[in-house]
Amino acid sequence: MKIPVNTASHQYEVVIGNNILTGAIETLYEQLPKIDKTIVLTDKNVWEAGGNYFSANFPYPFEVFVMPPGEECKSFENYKEAHSFLIEHKCTRKSLLMAFGGGAVGDLAGFVAATYMRGIPFVQIPTTILAHDSAVGGKTAINHPQGKNLIGAFYQPEAVVYDLEFLSSLSEREIRSGMAEVIKHAMIDNEEWLQELLGIDSITNIPSSKLASYLKAGIEVKAKIVAEDETEQSVRKYLNFGHTYGHAIEAAAGYGGLAHGEAVVIGMGYALLLSERYGKVSREFTKSFLQFAYNNGYPFEAVSTYSFETLESFLVKDKKVEYGDLKFVLLDTIGHPFMQSIALPECREVDSEYRALLMEVFK
Repeated sequence: MKIPVNTASHQYEVVIGNNILTGAIETLYEQLPKIDKTIVLTDKNVWEAGGNYFSANFPYPFEVFVMPPGEECKSFENYKEAHSFLIEHKCTRKSLLMAFGGGAVGDLAGFVAATYMRGIPFVQIPTTILAHDSAVGGKTAINHPQGKNLIGAFYQPEAVVYDLEFLSSLSEREIRSGMAEVIKHAMIDNEEWLQELLGIDSITNIPSSKLASYLKAGIEVKAKIVAEDETEQSVRKYLNFGHTYGHAIEAAAGYGGLAHGEAVVIGMGYALLLSERYGKVSREFTKSFLQFAYNNGYPFEAVSTYSFETLESFLVKDKKVEYGDLKFVLLDTIGHPFMQSIALPECREVDSEYRALLMEVFK
């Protein structure tokens, strides 16, 4: 399967399938200007789980830089180490970076590619379900101790090669986290698809053919939005549904304390409460979503772990704050998102309402 991504700055394809790595990379190298070196940026866990398959099926010589796992790789220190690796290996503007890993590896590798010699080409080779979202669209970043993804650039890859073979080693937690972004895409785009997802008995046990179709659908939603708004001036903000409150709780837990998708699902619950106030979402739907998420193991106990005062310090640093108000993505109805300014006192009030509702639903 091939999905075109057409942005103002760059056009490329997402190639999805089983055992496609060799053919997809050979085709890509034929299309690109001559590459002098290939550098693979990956993390320790990904390399241990998928390095043998990657090495056996990657058709050209490469050097590999193995980084700390998870959000740890998105530190200033690791960003510097990655640049040092490229310099030591005499990389040039004709060198190609491969981001082999999940969302964190893709974010870091993309930002390294964007900034090494003012920009070199890179390719996303995602290894998680979560990365079906992050690998597409050109958002790259590293973290600052005071907030997630505060330092970065919009920088599109040359291609995304999504070999589903890499998903076979994912843990239940990684599947759960990744499916959060699939659910988000359905929430902002298609009620019928969302109801199908919410009807699944176990979000961590989906047949591979069905999972592939969900990933394709999610990427198509992302590609459509990114084509319209590459640098998040308008509709691309809709992709942040669940992320404002979710990022705050993820940051409060310390990077790695909550999986990104776990935090996003918690954030979606909060956004649905706001959507009851400003849109036409019903309390019945919010409750049914929370029950579905709870039944599938999303860790809502994180909400009671952190006070609103703790979350507030992260909320006010969100990239979507404008003139002192938080900008939330809300739903008028399922599939129809919009932006809404919410003042901090109302955020606090809805936080209290959310905590009470969680106790009611999960009692």
